[in-house]
Amino acid sequence: MSSTTTRNDAGPVGGKGLASGRIGTISGAILGISTVAPGYTLTTSIGLIVAAVGLKMPAILIAGFIPMFLTAYAYRELNARMPDCGASFTWSAKAFGPYVGWMAGWGMVMASAIVLSNLSAIGMKFGYLFLARISGYSELADVADNKVVNILTTLALLAAATYVAGRGITTSERLQYVMVAFQLIVLLVFAVVALVKVTSGDAPAHLSFQFDWLNPFTGITVSAFVIGVTGSIFAFWGWDTCLTLGEESKDPDRVPGRAGLLCVVSILITYLLVTIAVMMYAGVREDGVGLGNPHNADNVFAVLADPVLGPAGPLLLLAIFASAVASLQTTFLPVARTLLAMGVYGAFPKRFAVVRSRTQAPVFGTIVVGVVTGVFYTAAALLSQRVLVDTVAALGIMICWYYGITAFACVWYFRRELFTGARNFVFKFLFPLSGGLMLAAVFVTSVRESMNPAKGSGASIGGIGLVFYMSFGILLLGAVLMLVMRWRQPQYFRATQAALAPDPRTAL
Repeated sequence: MSSTTTRNDAGPVGGKGLASGRIGTISGAILGISTVAPGYTLTTSIGLIVAAVGLKMPAILIAGFIPMFLTAYAYRELNARMPDCGASFTWSAKAFGPYVGWMAGWGMVMASAIVLSNLSAIGMKFGYLFLARISGYSELADVADNKVVNILTTLALLAAATYVAGRGITTSERLQYVMVAFQLIVLLVFAVVALVKVTSGDAPAHLSFQFDWLNPFTGITVSAFVIGVTGSIFAFWGWDTCLTLGEESKDPDRVPGRAGLLCVVSILITYLLVTIAVMMYAGVREDGVGLGNPHNADNVFAVLADPVLGPAGPLLLLAIFASAVASLQTTFLPVARTLLAMGVYGAFPKRFAVVRSRTQAPVFGTIVVGVVTGVFYTAAALLSQRVLVDTVAALGIMICWYYGITAFACVWYFRRELFTGARNFVFKFLFPLSGGLMLAAVFVTSVRESMNPAKGSGASIGGIGLVFYMSFGILLLGAVLMLVMRWRQPQYFRATQAALAPDPRTAL
């Protein structure tokens, strides 16, 4: 299929007013890594995963990587045929119709709101920790535990990120090179120093590496496996940022897919190196600096920074702060562009389709996401004493929802091509179908587990875990809002799959 025919499936590239030709493979991967935010993600998810599977954490990370890697091929194939900033929303609508497309878009938007709230909170916490360490005033570290200060500081950080994200993709790209390089270098140094201390006998746990740590098929119950994989899937979330920037890429047919795969593989290597190092250094005991200590679950690196790095410990705290802030800003990119596409194609009010000419950015959608995230975090912080644990668990469920739909959309959309060659069979059928089935299994099991308050922070409403309301409850709310939009903007919902996502200049 020619390039011209390929792009006509979704309308002309750049037709929504975004800045075209700006993103290359490396810069796309950098933006993806920034959104994943390995520093922030590890300090948030290590405690959750270790609590579920102990020394099997590396195996669970690999298990979470597999569906992400397989689904990345679905994204790559769909993007090559239909480069569109709506990504999951646009492709699911083309494959399954307007209703499934709308719910996929809703899942992506709300998953982003959840992770933005988590990022803001982590950034706030490590910001105060860093200031406490370098100033010598340890009381500053406790400021984050004050509910009022916690919420107000988090909202201020969120507002600043909203402002920067609204300034356009060029500002985002330049900032990320510095932020990503800094956090990856610090994480690498941290892991190497931890391993050196293990080999020299100067480590609390001093565990020897075991290849069994990498095997996800032994020594794990089904329930623990699902909880662990949910946290692992959360750990890889964000690589699809590369695909939502397709219309702003130098080669929309190839660059986003390559950037996405480069991002996922780079993240896996970083995670395995760091997690194995911290396990060998700290162990998984439930006391002291052990990774299984529930008091360390929300901020593992805050506990390990000084014991591992000594006087340079504050650098790790600063790296986690930089990681959260960088991801906070880049996470706005895909969600604002999804809202832009939903506005262009008539699934959301037309106000979302507006792109500011000076910055070539969807400013209105960016502001709406910032406000929704602020409201969500405020409510969650008031209801939960360990809001970070609950938001991580909820996010894993939301990710399985819209990633899984996208994987199945790839199989169905290309159904007439699946068996026309070995390449199509593997990349358009086998990989996406396998990834989708894995994500669907984790989604169903995780929703059931989320109803038990003990599977999260213990917070509940009416005896049902808060995680359930943050995840499946939000999806049900989306179904209700979809019916409202069906009444207010019926044109989109009356369209056939073939008519969905036409030339953006003549969208429904």
